[in-house]
Amino acid sequence: MKKVIFMSVMALFLSVSLTSCRDTEEKDVRTENERIIDDMKADGAEIKVKEDDGDTKIKMETDDRKVKIKEDDGDVKVKVKTDNDDN
Repeated sequence: MKKVIFMSVMALFLSVSLTSCRDTEEKDVRTENERIIDDMKADGAEIKVKEDDGDTKIKMETDDRKVKIKEDDGDVKVKVKTDNDDN
């Protein structure tokens, strides 16, 4: 009987220790472009979207930052320009 109780306690201890080590943090599944767009929206950027024959161009502009995203048939280019007052 002692052996059954000991094995039950050890199994409980092992299951608790393994479940406590799991990564419970949610992963951010957004792409880099989606993160940039969300950040620029939060900053109150002026956003212009232009679509032409499968090509998409997104231009976003705030007072101190300009971002251009160009998507050509799966190929994505991102340009970020930050204006510095000390230049």
